[in-house]
Amino acid sequence: MPMIEVNDTSLFYEDTGPGSTGETIVFSHGLLWGVELFAPQIAALRDRYRCIAWEHRGQGRSGPEWRHCIGMELVALDAIALLDKLGVTQVHFVGLSMGGFVAMRVAARRPDLVRKLVLLETSIDPEPRENVGRYRALNTVYKAVGGRLLEGQVAKIMLGRSILSDPSRKQDVAKFSALMRRRRDVWRAVNGVVDRAPMTADELRRIRASTLVVVGEEDVATPLAKAQRIVAAIAGAKLVTVPRAGHSSTVEEPAVVTRHVEEFVRR
Repeated sequence: MPMIEVNDTSLFYEDTGPGSTGETIVFSHGLLWGVELFAPQIAALRDRYRCIAWEHRGQGRSGPEWRHCIGMELVALDAIALLDKLGVTQVHFVGLSMGGFVAMRVAARRPDLVRKLVLLETSIDPEPRENVGRYRALNTVYKAVGGRLLEGQVAKIMLGRSILSDPSRKQDVAKFSALMRRRRDVWRAVNGVVDRAPMTADELRRIRASTLVVVGEEDVATPLAKAQRIVAAIAGAKLVTVPRAGHSSTVEEPAVVTRHVEEFVRR
């Protein structure tokens, strides 16, 4: 299992594609997920691009964490350290939800590193006040008994109504739900997402990368209005919507998302 040591933790990562030459696309996953969130895109793009994906500390197959809260600043520093250690000097950075929080922080702090930015189902704002109490309650239950009892509630946040109501995709939903409950200690990462600070206007002005904002039309966690705020805040950013997708468009409508990503990178 490929692991890399950065910032006193061990991160699981995948590094696939045509070696160290050519362009590199990196993928930063959302809360509860792992590199599987981008499996369709990596499978489609790895013949033409070096594709790097990793699992954030305290999630997936990466090392455990002792902190009560895994903050977004720390996770962004992990991303920068990993890319530096792999010898990458410039990337196209794809981040979904929590991965988008990481992507924007990296692009603001290391504009030399990020050439293009793809932000999927994410936000520049803090967690809405109306969500905080509910998410803390879910996290308390998750911490106490694990995620199995919460599968239905979590699925309605992470996935759109189209995939949830499609009988032909019942196995996909079951597989995704199992992935999202595999770490009992993921509550530490949940705290980091719930308690995150907003991106400031100064930080957003420092983002020089060409930016594409993608949002699923059925996303209830970070709906269209959140995506529109990002587009308004980052100079030159463009917006696309993905029909029949919720908060995990990369696996809900993988071919559509892959097309948008590759067209933007090649443009």
